[in-house]
Amino acid sequence: MLRHEQDQPTDLQENFTLRMRGLGTRTVLYQQNVAASLGLYNNDYISVDILREKGPITAGELSKLTGLATGSVTALIDRLEKNGYVRRENDPKDRRKVIIVPVYEYKEEVSSTYHPLHTEMIKLAASYTPEELEFITQFLDKASDVIEGQIHLLSSKMRSKSTS
Repeated sequence: MLRHEQDQPTDLQENFTLRMRGLGTRTVLYQQNVAASLGLYNNDYISVDILREKGPITAGELSKLTGLATGSVTALIDRLEKNGYVRRENDPKDRRKVIIVPVYEYKEEVSSTYHPLHTEMIKLAASYTPEELEFITQFLDKASDVIEGQIHLLSSKMRSKSTS
């Protein structure tokens, strides 16, 4: 077989990537619906989800992760704090900094919104063996890394366009 032929994706690989895109689209739509049901802007919800994943971080770190300007992040944090989704605390490692701490998990409307999805995902996970779940989890971690890399690539391209 020629090297060029080996580099071509198989039909199964193409189908797989299309299904991953479809899953990504459904995830975005779900997030938008969750945000709307909680009375949040989508960027606010995304930031809350980032905080859930990363834990307490500074406003500057949140700005980098979301791609939002620092002024926009400050207004976003103000809204989230006012509505009880986060609180500001002094950074224990550097008292000059303030970290944003997620506190929304204790809000009834958040847990009741997520509960049906959580229940269905637990049912889905229960249909796999522990070994299969470990494999799927490893795949999801690697897929997340790929997507994170693509986010950084697109962000750097946008930054270079805006400075040229």
